[in-house]
This record gives sequence, structure tokens and C-alpha cells, in this order.
Amino acid sequence: MLNKIKSIYKKFFWTDEKYARSIGVKIGLKCKIATRYFGSEPYLIEIGSHVQITQDVRFSNHGAAWVLREKYPELDFFGKISIGNNVYIGNSSIILPGVTIGDNVIIGAGSIVTKSFPSNVIIGGNPAKIISDIEKFEMGYLSYNVNTKKLNRDEKRKFLIALEEEKFIKK
Repeated sequence: MLNKIKSIYKKFFWTDEKYARSIGVKIGLKCKIATRYFGSEPYLIEIGSHVQITQDVRFSNHGAAWVLREKYPELDFFGKISIGNNVYIGNSSIILPGVTIGDNVIIGAGSIVTKSFPSNVIIGGNPAKIISDIEKFEMGYLSYNVNTKKLNRDEKRKFLIALEEEKFIKK
């Protein structure tokens, strides 16, 4: 009964980061975590410093052994996941077993990361692949900077509604 109460307390009152640490995920400094999907072996996940993990990102440290269990009843395999420093993981991405992500990486929303990637790249897709590098991203988006980080919600809303059309990103 006490464990059930503790579980409910964690679910509703702990931050996602505190929850992740409590189940064994190793997390560096200054991270923003907005998911609780760390799979059944969260202690096999290591996250660097200054990492943002957005909503509905999922980590999986195992998989697919099920289809061979009739033939190999004891079959089980796992892969560690390592996320470098200064990484952004977009909404609803999935990180699969054995993946290592380097430093300074952007993972686009909805990406399925099936293999490891080096530092300083932007990846996305299903399966994820390199789209660009951080230097090109920086050069391309600096001209769209509108400096709203110090504005409150209402000030930001008014500012963006009044902003000239050419200051918005177009694809």
C-alpha cells in the first residue's frame, strides 16, 4: 500500500527529471526533460549536460526477441543509450537500443533513431539520417532571431502578432 502511495506521489508531484533520476537514468547538469518513457531498463540510459528532451520522446533498450522466443526461450538482448552534451531531442522521437548521440546534435521531431550519430549534426526522419550540420543551421537561423526570451507571455504574444512577415521562418 505504501509503495502505491509513493508511486502516485512521484507521478503527480515529481518533475520528469527527478522521476528519471529515481528510476536510474544518469543525467548531467542543466537538462530539461519532458518525458517519462525510459523503457524497462532506464539504468542503461545516460544523458549528458544541457540536453532538452521534449514531450513523448521514447527510449527503448531492448526489443524484437519476442519473435524468437519459441525457438530460444531464454533469449534476451539489450543496448545502452548514450546522449551527448548540448543535444535537443524533438517531440515524439524514438531512440532505439545501442544508439550513441554525439555532442551539439539536434534530433528533429518524430525521428526514429536506429543508429549512432556523430557530434555537430542535425538528424531527422524514419529512419533518422543526417540532414545538415550545426554550423549551417546557425548561419541560416541567426537572421530570424527576434530576441523574445526576456519577454513575458503577453509581451511575447503582442510582439509576435505585430512582427513583419519576413522575420518568420518559411519552409
